[in-house]
Amino acid sequence: MPFRNSKTLKIELADYGSYLGRSEGCFEVRNKNGEVERYPHFEKEIGECILKSGSYVSVDALIDLALWNIDTYIMTKRNRVVAILKNLEDDSHVKTRVSQYQAINNEKGVTIAKQIVKSKIEGQNRVLKKYNLKPFDYHIEDVKDKKRLLTIESRSARHYFNQIFSLFPENIRPEKRIGYKAYDGLNNVFNFGYYVLRCRIHKAILKAKLEPYLGFLHSTQFGKPSLVCDLQDLYRYLIDDFLIERRKKFHKKDFVVVTDFMMRLKMGKRIHLCDYEADSLAEGLNSLFEREVGIPRIRHGKKQTLGTLISEEALLLAKYLRKERKDWCPRLTTLTPN
Repeated sequence: MPFRNSKTLKIELADYGSYLGRSEGCFEVRNKNGEVERYPHFEKEIGECILKSGSYVSVDALIDLALWNIDTYIMTKRNRVVAILKNLEDDSHVKTRVSQYQAINNEKGVTIAKQIVKSKIEGQNRVLKKYNLKPFDYHIEDVKDKKRLLTIESRSARHYFNQIFSLFPENIRPEKRIGYKAYDGLNNVFNFGYYVLRCRIHKAILKAKLEPYLGFLHSTQFGKPSLVCDLQDLYRYLIDDFLIERRKKFHKKDFVVVTDFMMRLKMGKRIHLCDYEADSLAEGLNSLFEREVGIPRIRHGKKQTLGTLISEEALLLAKYLRKERKDWCPRLTTLTPN
């Protein structure tokens, strides 16, 4: 279903049988009841297109989505992004990636890693202060190696989650933070929130012509988008705050045990939100990225959405790597009052 904000049109095909096609310079959206709406390419900017399983799209429409560089996500019904439509010309910006490769092995790479850790802890401390919890005391100005930075980051994470988990109902509260292969429901709620954020970060990195699998803080491994993990750390605190504000909506009865395929075809049990609550959570998270933040845009405007801020931050990092800026200091947005 198409929906609008003040600046862009977003198209989401979520219902079974809905269709996106192209007709005479227009995107043509037909819902499952056969009702048709047309959106001329030149009339209003189309910012995003989401195609979920059960819907249909023509090749002509896919071509136009790619040519017009419209952010297009192909997703499952459970809001898992399985593919992003990408214009081949996106890979033609070689200078940015060369600068990124060079920075990995020089002082600039350590400077970027330090900024990521500093910003992550600052964001976490904002959450802790909002809920009258104890902030993490840290000093990283004199740190010059990544291993030491990772140690500080790990200590801050333990300090942080030990406190914020205490804010959630006791019957769903986990003993500790677990990311990959978490069993309990609340950890998987956090993992789902971070996954939605990661998709946004990945998109922003691609638009900035950066290499998503070459990071400055997280290790470089096959299949690990380490730069995505790096920039994700800048905004995790906003996901955390969103989930804390929503904590009274989480009830034990809303969690179900599901069976997931694991590596080497092993089966594993996991506790997740039921489909209805997961859909509601996904809708709320997507709305979070449309919230206005009081941080001016690079070129014009005193405010912007969180989604735009994420895109701009990746662009600023790319400019810093290309030596078009003297420094890179991530801009953190304030939290809503408790």
